[in-house]
Amino acid sequence: MSIIKQPANALNANGVKDIPVQSEGFVYNHTMLRIKDPVKSLEFYTGVLGMTLLRHSQFPDAKFDLYFLAKLTKEERNNLSNIDNLTAYVSRQRSILELTHNYGTENDAEFSYHNGNSDPRGFGHICFSVPNLADAVKWFDENNVVFQKRPEDGSMKDIAFIKDPDGYWIEIIELKY
Repeated sequence: MSIIKQPANALNANGVKDIPVQSEGFVYNHTMLRIKDPVKSLEFYTGVLGMTLLRHSQFPDAKFDLYFLAKLTKEERNNLSNIDNLTAYVSRQRSILELTHNYGTENDAEFSYHNGNSDPRGFGHICFSVPNLADAVKWFDENNVVFQKRPEDGSMKDIAFIKDPDGYWIEIIELKY
């Protein structure tokens, strides 16, 4: 099997292997979260975190919808492909968030998804980097975002954790320059 050496300045740990040539061209594209109410989730991810909805796929026979969002730069927003090419555009991106809504969950007051952070633990969180943590915390407070951990809580003062409408944790870190 042909391999590509890991970069000399990359970190190494037990289990790290060289890169197989066969994986060239692979792109880590998206993470999927199941959501209870698409309106609440879309309001949060677009209106608070500033993401852009790039694709909405409906599967009424299977009773679910998919929403693909990305955090675009100003340049990407200004040069976004026309709507006919967005499916192809989404397939080529990194760090897409896919929200999956199973029909009817929004009408069930008792329904909720496991956020992965209570037993049995599994999935932990997604993360957003922000230019200024204090400004981001102020913005979240202004928008009544629920905090799992504020920067002043605990020993790690340089991070926060907020919750989306389904209780999924979102780590907030400040960009390092």
